[in-house]
Amino acid sequence: MFRQLRGKEFTYTTTPKVLRPSTTNWQIPRNHFAEAIRLVPVANTVPVQHLYGPSYLYAILMDSRVRGGDW
Repeated sequence: MFRQLRGKEFTYTTTPKVLRPSTTNWQIPRNHFAEAIRLVPVANTVPVQHLYGPSYLYAILMDSRVRGGDW
């Protein structure tokens, strides 16, 4: 379970090309994660607003299980 800034919880599934959050029909392209990870750490979603699903990108990339203390 992951949590967006406003508290909405979600899980996700993946394919080789996209990530699909459980709370929407959106498909977030893998390359958007590659671009977002170059910007971390971020304090909010503003730096990733130009990417698809910024609140999901933020929630996943800033989660302690993902970042592991690296950022």
